Amino acid sequence: MLSWEPTFLRLLEEAAVPGAAVAFVAANEPDCLVNGGVRGGLAAGPVDAFTVFDAASLSKPVFAYLVLQLADRGTFDLDSPIERYLPGYLRMDARSASITVRHLLSHSGGLPNWRNADYPLRTWFVPGERFSYSGEGYLYLQRAVETVTGERLEALAARHVFQPLAMERSSFVWQSRFDDNRAWPHDAFGLPALGNKPAEANAAWSLQTCAADFARFLRAVLAGSRLQPETARLWLSPQVEVKHCGTQRLEASAEDDVTGVAWGLGWGLELGPETFFQWGDNGPYTAFVLGSLQERRAVVVFTNANSGMSIMPELMASLFPGERPSLKLLGYVANDAPVRRLLRAALLHGVEATWPEMQRSGLTQAELRWIAQGLNAKGREKESGWLRSRSDDQPKAS
Repeated sequence: MLSWEPTFLRLLEEAAVPGAAVAFVAANEPDCLVNGGVRGGLAAGPVDAFTVFDAASLSKPVFAYLVLQLADRGTFDLDSPIERYLPGYLRMDARSASITVRHLLSHSGGLPNWRNADYPLRTWFVPGERFSYSGEGYLYLQRAVETVTGERLEALAARHVFQPLAMERSSFVWQSRFDDNRAWPHDAFGLPALGNKPAEANAAWSLQTCAADFARFLRAVLAGSRLQPETARLWLSPQVEVKHCGTQRLEASAEDDVTGVAWGLGWGLELGPETFFQWGDNGPYTAFVLGSLQERRAVVVFTNANSGMSIMPELMASLFPGERPSLKLLGYVANDAPVRRLLRAALLHGVEATWPEMQRSGLTQAELRWIAQGLNAKGREKESGWLRSRSDDQPKAS
């Protein structure tokens, strides 16, 4: 058993993650594929290296790899306005004329993550001025790629990524052949949740893949395969620094924060450790990837639960020791945080026995209600109600 495997298996149990798959790759070594738990669903079979997960935003660096290959072939110029390739996508927005392919790949195009009533689809700051994570930017670039090439994303990805890298269980749309070995979705407490089988490719989030396939992709990243040397360098070179807490900021701020994170052309970058990263979160599926060109190694973790990101700080510490500015920026509640630890204590010892420690820990009303949800999910309705009645007296999160 690998030195970090017991930590991995313990974290799955503690965080109520039914199943997960890890692929660790290093130069001149065979792929290390470690799996834990079950797929869920009716079959409830064990997760293995070929179990297909919803990769969520791990779609983005795969799509970026495709775009950079097209750029090497002269199909796209990274610094040309995207409007040159797809006119009229953002009507009545004069500022959008300056958005380039580089801006969209590095999340500096000024677009919201996803359009909604509060943030309609338009530029919210001058393109290139700063960073704000944007799935809309990737969808915009996808539409341009499909228009210029005359092909759909799935066909392009198959020819330029999946087939050359022998990623046989990967697709941007759902394939019926995945049904025999797929990971089923689960909520934050490990209960079955609603998932999605994407019928239409979306460059920002719809990738379906397995740990064995993504290991092959990571080897291509480390080697710069199928890219010109300068393009491979740019892929993992800072294009824009992240100067605010969290991944999105559309409005201007009077002060900048030092996060230690920048973005390349499809990858997040930890500036101090010189590592690249990307996370995925489609709700009931979460994932994380971290790698180092200098050390020639990388790891990807796929989980089939909403709580999957909570295990990443401790798991990454066992694989890539040191500070992780990426995880600090993302701000997920870690598995050892008081709210998660006290839910486990309440399930083990009872909520009334744990209540004094909850009070000493200063949990907010929202955190106590989350613990109450967890108790309810495990069939402890009476204890859940007891805790809810006391949570009303606690302060709300500021």
